[in-house]
Amino acid sequence: MPANLVPPRPEELLPVAGVSLGVAAAGIRKPGRKDLLVIALRDGARTAGVFTRNAFCAAPVVIAREHLSQTGPVLPIRALVVNTGNANAGTGEEGIARARATCSGLARLLACDARQILPFSTGVIMEPLPLESIIGGLPAAIADLRPDNWFTASQAIMTTDLVPKAASRRITFDDGTVATLTGIAKGSGMIRPDMATMLAYVATDATVEQPLLQEILHHATRASFNRIIVDGDTSTNDAFMLIATGAGTGRPILDDADPRFLALRAGVTELAEQLAQMIVRDGEGATKFITIRVEGGSTEDECDRVAHAIARSPLVKTAFFASDPNLGRILAAVGYAGVEGLNVNGVRLYLDDVLVAESGGRAAGYREEDGQRVMRQTDITVRVLLGRGTAGTTTWTCDLSHDYVDINASYRS
Repeated sequence: MPANLVPPRPEELLPVAGVSLGVAAAGIRKPGRKDLLVIALRDGARTAGVFTRNAFCAAPVVIAREHLSQTGPVLPIRALVVNTGNANAGTGEEGIARARATCSGLARLLACDARQILPFSTGVIMEPLPLESIIGGLPAAIADLRPDNWFTASQAIMTTDLVPKAASRRITFDDGTVATLTGIAKGSGMIRPDMATMLAYVATDATVEQPLLQEILHHATRASFNRIIVDGDTSTNDAFMLIATGAGTGRPILDDADPRFLALRAGVTELAEQLAQMIVRDGEGATKFITIRVEGGSTEDECDRVAHAIARSPLVKTAFFASDPNLGRILAAVGYAGVEGLNVNGVRLYLDDVLVAESGGRAAGYREEDGQRVMRQTDITVRVLLGRGTAGTTTWTCDLSHDYVDINASYRS
């Protein structure tokens, strides 16, 4: 079971004016499963994106990047198409051709240019994209287009996820106008910070200039999806898209001096953090949700290196799964994180409020039973104080269980 993760209720998800979502069961990998999503946008919507840095990026990533670079106010993005069950990654030029054909097929149905379509895929790598199934499923997805279809959309993009991931919020600006935000995400394995290791789509009805929208997206990514680790692998298909439809009632946000810019950026970031944490709580086989806070660093970068070393360590993660306070494993990870000139005698380690280590070894007041009490919790905070400065960072991770091995050993069967 996911670690303290409650599925969203459909009625909690707010429609965003200018966005409609439609789902179909196209038979891409498993018959009868919702596996194809179309997100249609009003003419004039602005779209920003960030993508995986994996050099073996999937064909839809290549095409989505290309189409985003070619579109703008004259030729805006009109729709996104997402399939699950097949990643269309490691598929060479044929994969590129099938991603283009998917865009062309949807563009014909929506009477727009193929460059106005962004494709996304998730699933098994190095298998040909079943283009006929996708093209055949598009009419049903279009017929299903509705503004209140966010929950079903969140189900349609799942792979090994156990729980759909979606959230909404409203932002009331100082001038009394309101912006609506709703987002969905998928991800459970192949999760590590390097852009974003999943698929995520967030939309708002605010009117935002394109450069500002991209700035909001990068800020939100750094604070959310780039701070999660399940297994340390970076996917070939990662993408995080932010859409501003301009269909709301507020005035356009034209520059970053507008106080509404900061308010919207904060709202998008909070929503992205919520979705990112849902991914970790639903990590493959996860039973524990672990917050790693590294404080007192000389730079944020060295704090990140320490946090990521702890979060990626199989020895640390399996100790958490077993509720075994074998906490020397955490100190070892801090030590090999690559912090130049680290004085280990100045490092302090806490589990929640329990001081575990200081002055280079076990804290004088530490008791094994206190460590085990914390380790038995579903939600745990690891706090590392480096004693080198004022920088800090936070990363979210989970434990590593038997189920993770079982899920990934039989992923294609």
